[in-house]
Amino acid sequence: MKKIISTILLAAAVLNFSGCQKFMDVNTNQDAPDYVDAGLYLPGVLSAYQGFYWDIRALGPLTQMMGTNSYTNFANNYYTAGSDAGGEMWRMTYWLQGMNLENMINQAVEAEQWTLAGIGYAIKAFSWDCIAKYHADAPVLQAYEPGRLAHDYDYEYTLMEKSREWAETAIGYLEKEDNSDYGTYLTKGDLAYHGDKSKWIKFAHSVIVTDLAALSNKKDFAEKYADDFFEHAALAIDGNGSNFAVERGGGGADAQFSAYNNFWGTTRQNLTNVYWQSDYIVQIMTGTVPQYDETTGDKVLAPHAAPRTKWELNPNQIICDTTKVAGHYDPRAAAKLSTVDGQYYDKMTDKEAIMDWTYFGSGFTGASGPSGTAPNLYGFRAATPTTTVEGSGRWIFRDDAPYILLTASEIKFEVAEVLFKMGRKGEALAAFKDGVALDMEFTGNYLNPGKPKETGKDDDDNPIYAVGGDLPGGSAIAKATYNEMAAEYLAGPYVNGITEADLTLSHIMMQKYVALWPWGALEAWTDLRKYHYDIIYTGDYPTKGNGWDVSSVNQKWDTDPTKVYKGFYLAPAQVENRKSAYNSRNEGSPCYRVRPRYNSEYMWNLNSLKALKPIAGDADNYQCSIPWFAYPGDIPASL
Repeated sequence: MKKIISTILLAAAVLNFSGCQKFMDVNTNQDAPDYVDAGLYLPGVLSAYQGFYWDIRALGPLTQMMGTNSYTNFANNYYTAGSDAGGEMWRMTYWLQGMNLENMINQAVEAEQWTLAGIGYAIKAFSWDCIAKYHADAPVLQAYEPGRLAHDYDYEYTLMEKSREWAETAIGYLEKEDNSDYGTYLTKGDLAYHGDKSKWIKFAHSVIVTDLAALSNKKDFAEKYADDFFEHAALAIDGNGSNFAVERGGGGADAQFSAYNNFWGTTRQNLTNVYWQSDYIVQIMTGTVPQYDETTGDKVLAPHAAPRTKWELNPNQIICDTTKVAGHYDPRAAAKLSTVDGQYYDKMTDKEAIMDWTYFGSGFTGASGPSGTAPNLYGFRAATPTTTVEGSGRWIFRDDAPYILLTASEIKFEVAEVLFKMGRKGEALAAFKDGVALDMEFTGNYLNPGKPKETGKDDDDNPIYAVGGDLPGGSAIAKATYNEMAAEYLAGPYVNGITEADLTLSHIMMQKYVALWPWGALEAWTDLRKYHYDIIYTGDYPTKGNGWDVSSVNQKWDTDPTKVYKGFYLAPAQVENRKSAYNSRNEGSPCYRVRPRYNSEYMWNLNSLKALKPIAGDADNYQCSIPWFAYPGDIPASL
């Protein structure tokens, strides 16, 4: 993999959005500026969210959204403390945003620039919510105290409380009258909402919603958190026009800086042939979740072997099925997933052909999956980048695609989940349907259809098309065709055909998983851990000997009505294509958190890490320490 590391410097943001002369005028020392206008921090602070996508290299394998031959340690749920791999969000929050964001907030408050201060607090709230869900425990109360050489760790509940507090502060500032003259600081430098206060307010409410949604399995959720959850949900992002996404300029190889291109784009090549769509996402999005023999764990072979029917299919498909009838096919597969079919761009409006495309998912640590070899995420199978994958890319794997960070569909699914748990199934069903419709629209918004490129005629005078179509390629389904198939799907049995009596938690959470693929891997991982990976255990939480042993994990069968993620099995589950034990130092447990960044915490703050409970931060199995949000009560003092 070609790794292009780019540091987001304030100076670059200043030059790009304001001009060199103004930068020089406001400082006494032109080489080391002692003061920067608060608004000039904003583009750099927002651009730092590329670190979120960097760490999906770890989260994609952890959630079974992606397979990889690069971050295989995360795919195997075990990794040591000797690497900065998976540490970009830590670096992003503490350093790239860090004091730049603190300075922006403090200077804006001092200057009574309430809009900018509110934006700053909203960003801070979101970043710390992400840190809490990713790393669980981290220094927050002492994070920016000057002169400190070590920082005490705070437990996750403190990080989550501070996140909600900062979001509330953001709302307060954003709702204040602001007569400041921001010039182009907001219209150009705000790469998310271009200074639209109403959208930032919705976003701040959404941060509180998604933070509280992680606590929905807490025993005291209804009495302690539910009122706040619904209050903020009513004011949160409610349409795709308000999604939180950070724009990228693109430009490909001609871009002034590599970071102008999306980290997942074809120019930076960070996903090419080292990350693939997983067998699990392919199964649920194509209606091919297999049926397992519960006595052996083997898949039940179908009478007539074929790529999509090699095994008997689970009779309870949650997302779609293989029936070639309008409404049974989910067109998001053609938009989100890669296939070697359709590569000539000559069937983009042919619904029958599109429904007949075949998709393959990868294994945990290689492209080869249980049914076939997964193509690369740009759409085609290629050993190295070639003309079939060059250009701007497709869907959100494009050079100019924004960094998607929070969407309206995510909020709707969280509302549906909480309503369902509180017994309000009619309202939950309505929120569920809204969530699917919003993701269907969101997915279509990023289609950039390619077009066929004719290179000649065959002997029968039929056109011959070039593989990859007319560069720079793009999505293999036309927007109008996608929209037509989307309307059919929404009207079909898997959305509008579901009644209040039919609705299960699986419908909500698995549709949310599809909506989050793969940009929302952190939120998907939060959900998987909240439901303890559908592990069978007694009491409040699983432990060694009560859910797993050193070589296997005991997971619910798909026939268990309490199993949330149908078809999902961890690597050590005793089913076909799994049965692979974790590293013995995990003591059988799956991963529950990502270790903090090695180069700061394990080298300079180790004593604080050692003090953590119930598993110390320097322990071999610290990554298996269950975070606070996944306990129904308080953190146990010991295990």
